[in-house]
Amino acid sequence: MPLRPLTSLRRCWQPGCTTVVLPLGLIAVVFVVDILSPSHIHLGPLLVAAPAITVAFAGARLTALIGALAVATQVAIGVERGVLDTANIQAQIGALLLVSTLLVGFCLVRDRRERKLHRMTSVAEAAQHVLLRPLPNRSGPLEIAHLYLPAEAEAEMGGDLYAAARTAHSTRLLIADVRGKGLAAISHAALLLGAFRAAAHRQATLRNLAVHLDGAMRWDSAQWRARDDADTEESFATAMLLDIPDEEPVVHVISCGHPPALRLGRDGVSALHPGAHHLPLGLGGLNGTSDYQAETFPFERGEQLLLYTDGVVEARDAEGVFYPLAERAAGWTQRRPDAVVRRLREDLIAHIDGHLGDDAAVVAVRRG
Repeated sequence: MPLRPLTSLRRCWQPGCTTVVLPLGLIAVVFVVDILSPSHIHLGPLLVAAPAITVAFAGARLTALIGALAVATQVAIGVERGVLDTANIQAQIGALLLVSTLLVGFCLVRDRRERKLHRMTSVAEAAQHVLLRPLPNRSGPLEIAHLYLPAEAEAEMGGDLYAAARTAHSTRLLIADVRGKGLAAISHAALLLGAFRAAAHRQATLRNLAVHLDGAMRWDSAQWRARDDADTEESFATAMLLDIPDEEPVVHVISCGHPPALRLGRDGVSALHPGAHHLPLGLGGLNGTSDYQAETFPFERGEQLLLYTDGVVEARDAEGVFYPLAERAAGWTQRRPDAVVRRLREDLIAHIDGHLGDDAAVVAVRRG
């Protein structure tokens, strides 16, 4: 037990914790100057700053150690100057001891709250990882890599989402961006992910899957909406559904108001612009129909698809310039998916100088 404060001190005596030098240096300076100063000059009260500084970066044990060291220094000053039995020095020692004790108590309360917050954060992170599961590295002949960048620094998931599912002879992918932010967006994203995972491998066609997801979004909005509340906003999500057969060099795509995928091949980068434009999921009933049409594009061996949400292409630098994804992707055509998303992450963060205005999700798929 007596060694724990020293162990704590040694842990803090690392390149990242060199701030412990400040209170130790202050104690040493006060001691030396007070001893060498004339009898009418007393710097001992300044010792209270040592534990006060320590509490800003250390825990209760190190704060108590610095406080005890400050009290011992004050006693040493009193002995050295022959005034230890005076009321003045005893009052200073008592005040320093009281303040140090209060600071240690503050540290204990703060550390307890931080541990509670850490547990709550761990539970939230675990729940978010369950909702937004990592995509498989391989699915049939496909190599897959993904990237998620939340706009909120402490969040792991927002309104952007991706998911994958296997059928008997193909891989189905979903990438979507739910309207809104915060808990409401996460709730709708969870609904969409659950509906996709439940139905992606059972629906015979990509069209049926899109109808199912649109119906799930509309049902969730309608069940809570009061009949007399005509101003209630709809919940919806821009989305792209893909079905990639194992044996055919093609990809079937349904885009519901989502940014077009990029195809990275030997001849450069091209966008897969669908001819049919569908409303976002959740708004399919506005035009009286939910008749989705899948379109087919070539997807040869060695080519790569880059799926993304608008948080990527709408990210701006300090001068307001949008991130040029297609231009940058032209230099990544020969890279594997994991290298592509890693390079995109580095390049995007450099472009925005670390300040992302919206969630961003990316999925790279290569036919091997």
